[in-house]
Amino acid sequence: MVVYSFYIFDRHTECIYSKSWLPPPAASSTDILPPTHSHPQQPPQPPPQQPTSSILTQKQSSDNAKLIFGTVFSLRNMVRKLGGSDDAFISYRTAQYKLHYYETASNLRFVMLTDVATLSMRNVLHQIYINLWVEYVVKNPLSPVEHKGGEGVRNELFELGLDQFVRGLM
Repeated sequence: MVVYSFYIFDRHTECIYSKSWLPPPAASSTDILPPTHSHPQQPPQPPPQQPTSSILTQKQSSDNAKLIFGTVFSLRNMVRKLGGSDDAFISYRTAQYKLHYYETASNLRFVMLTDVATLSMRNVLHQIYINLWVEYVVKNPLSPVEHKGGEGVRNELFELGLDQFVRGLM
């Protein structure tokens, strides 16, 4: 089993935590810099300033989180309309990955992306919520209750526990 990434969304649809276990593909310098054309009358112009790789990675991570939440939101609405009041959306699979979903009573949404051969991870997501989230984030008096403006979870014990827990599954 391979776990690709993990996301937590709060009740305001903000991604408050994301973690990736596989490194993103490295972009080559030809992908970042646009081609330069020199004209005989004008001196060659330097390429425009590009954001640093950490800024690009943060933007990609933010965009990925928005895409993940949009997908989950749309699929849940479709499942509710087709299946009635019983909310039975647990996971979906594509040719490349499988998305696992768990929602708590307080509208926290836990999403995990794994390889396609992985069985249901609903119990694993529930264990992450009970054993890690509640223990290290909810019971921590220094942790904010609301994560306004996309302020994420910054709890070292939660991050270490999650990393150990997921690596134990692999």
